[in-house]
Amino acid sequence: MSEPDLNLLVTLDVLLSEGNVTRAAKRLRLSPSAMSRALARLRETTGDPLLVRAGRGLVPTPRALELRARVSQVVQDAQSVLRPAEIPNLTQLVRTFTLRTSEGFAENFGPDLISRTSLEAPGVRLRFVQKLDKDSAPLREGTIDLETGVVATAMGPELRAQALFRDRFVGVVRMGHTLSTGEINPDRYAAERHIGISRQGLEMGPIDEAMHALGLEREIATIVGGFSTAVAMARASDLIASVPERHTGNLRAGMHTFRLPFATPEFTVSLLWHPRNHADPAHRWLRGVVLEICALAP
Repeated sequence: MSEPDLNLLVTLDVLLSEGNVTRAAKRLRLSPSAMSRALARLRETTGDPLLVRAGRGLVPTPRALELRARVSQVVQDAQSVLRPAEIPNLTQLVRTFTLRTSEGFAENFGPDLISRTSLEAPGVRLRFVQKLDKDSAPLREGTIDLETGVVATAMGPELRAQALFRDRFVGVVRMGHTLSTGEINPDRYAAERHIGISRQGLEMGPIDEAMHALGLEREIATIVGGFSTAVAMARASDLIASVPERHTGNLRAGMHTFRLPFATPEFTVSLLWHPRNHADPAHRWLRGVVLEICALAP
């Protein structure tokens, strides 16, 4: 047996609603002859005349009356499936979003993000996981919803990205450190002991390259894997941490921050996600919240 033509459901819905072939044809933008052919196909498919003449008009058969409400609901359901998803009722949204971020992002932006999402969507929970590498597989596989970081040329071409903020490196020391007073020049900066920051344990980075251009080299006393660790270590020692300014704003509270005495390239921190989530209303809402929180942060 051949499969029924589901397009006929819309025609049937309009016919049963109007009870008139001419008006149904007008609503569907069909010619009267095309509408008549559609009615003939519906009669053949359902095995019922559906509309029969009574005087000058048409009246529905018992089968048509039985189908009218059911067909109308089926058509409405089908139309809702094909429409863009509606913005969810945030007060009733229950969902956990996983964000993979570099060390320091959750500490600096997390409290405001949690406060904002809790206010708008009490059932939403944010799960922060540490970003240990630049592999985009977790985004592609759907194990994380959002990621922050500097977009690399090796980033998967299928990923979406939105700039969050521009950042630059600054120096930070504890209050009372020798660099917490007076002008800081390259020689004075280089004479102190420093904290290197590298997930891979590398000793060279953009700061070292900038210093080499001046014929200087800094002494790396220790290497840590993230910005918050570097700031905490500088707070409790005489070591210098050179960290992104906006990325570590809250972490540096109560410490002395200074501009580096040489030029280093600024960089853009971006928000990344997979296209599978691009049109999802709840995901789109959370992306907007992250963008606003990062824009408001000093």
